Amino acid sequence: MLTTSLAAPPAPLSSRRRWTVLAVCALSMFLVGVDATIVNVGLPEIGRGLDVGTRGLEWVVDAYTVAMASLLIVSGALADRLGRRRIFRTGLLVFGLASLVCALAPSLGVLVAARAVQGIGASMLSPVALAIVVNAMPDPRERARAIGVWASVFGLSMAAGPVTGGALIGAFGWRAVFWINAPVVVIALVLVALFVPESRGERARRLDLPGQLLLTLVLCLTVGLLIEGPRIGWASPVALAGYALTAVATACFVRIELRREEPLMDLGLFRRPPFVTAVLGATAVFVALNVTLLLSTLYLQQARGLTPLAAGAVTLPLALGATVCAPWSGALVGRLGPRRPLLLAGGFTAAGGLCLVGLDGDTGVPLILFAFLLIGIGFGFANAPLTNTAVSGLPPSRAGVAGAVTSTSRQVGVAVGIAVAGGLVAGADPAGLAAATRPGWLIVAACGLFLLVAARTARPRS
Repeated sequence: MLTTSLAAPPAPLSSRRRWTVLAVCALSMFLVGVDATIVNVGLPEIGRGLDVGTRGLEWVVDAYTVAMASLLIVSGALADRLGRRRIFRTGLLVFGLASLVCALAPSLGVLVAARAVQGIGASMLSPVALAIVVNAMPDPRERARAIGVWASVFGLSMAAGPVTGGALIGAFGWRAVFWINAPVVVIALVLVALFVPESRGERARRLDLPGQLLLTLVLCLTVGLLIEGPRIGWASPVALAGYALTAVATACFVRIELRREEPLMDLGLFRRPPFVTAVLGATAVFVALNVTLLLSTLYLQQARGLTPLAAGAVTLPLALGATVCAPWSGALVGRLGPRRPLLLAGGFTAAGGLCLVGLDGDTGVPLILFAFLLIGIGFGFANAPLTNTAVSGLPPSRAGVAGAVTSTSRQVGVAVGIAVAGGLVAGADPAGLAAATRPGWLIVAACGLFLLVAARTARPRS
């Protein structure tokens, strides 16, 4: 989630002020991470409230993640050019106002559009906030500890979303998952004004608008085809036209990026096998997490008849595993390198997915809890070594872009995971829902196995 790594020398800050800056930025990051998953547990309630089916509900999640994924890199470039605190505050305002529209949305179309605007705001928060933290902490050791805290908050926020959402929906209804953002945004805006200093990049990157438009088009087409493919038919004329347009847009994106002096995405990074496997590994981790969250939400509420609160509570082991293992993983990466944490991440994720491949309507809750714990542990161990592998061996001038591309790949994983999981269960009735989820658990296991492959390309020591 790094932007350009060159920054103007920061004004001296006291130790308390530096860690206050981290706390403020981490609060905003927690908001972004929670919002990426908090809606999942509320999808059945949203569907009933707005009278829409599973396929329409997929867009409620993916409109947010696609908008965020496609704009992460350009938001970082804008922050370096115009001021990080300025862009950060703008992102908070956009995110907060869009949350209010989501809470008041009278129809699916309005909700999806507002979720896309939320994603635009979120794209100005996560990469920019980390750049603010890095700029505020010039000491490498203190910065490393701060990034470790950051990684822990990120893992916790993604895993805590379903639990938080279940509690809010159980008490106040599905609109509460959006109302809750308003007071948090107001508090964050006040804290940013009081404690966060302004900073800019020493050398601002030029904006690559053609590349940005093509990247957005490619992501929207890819996710749209995954969501709508089962409805329109994978071999229908509309789908075939979509494949062709995606291929043309991708080819144009590659051609433009290779010719620009300051491209949106440094494609030269993809000549490094460790970087490629780290990017694909980050995508796989978030595919696994979001397949797990969506399938478990629909299964627990529709097939097992649990309330949103109870369904969210069942995912507590996932949140616990991620919370405990994320900081542990960062420490292991610093001491031993990324290989061992990646092996642990892959092994636990694959084991968790395999536990549920025989899921049916009578599967015992202890087995489900155990599987979620394994997947949460795998998720917790994964993020730090993947980020380390992506930037390892790169000069500082390229490490920031590598981190931004990895962050984008995580959001792509969210969108793809939701689209794939939704496609598996779309149209399934409650009696057949458990069987419909089984291929999804194989996908989760396959993602874990891919992490084992990614571990082979990681250096044994940082």
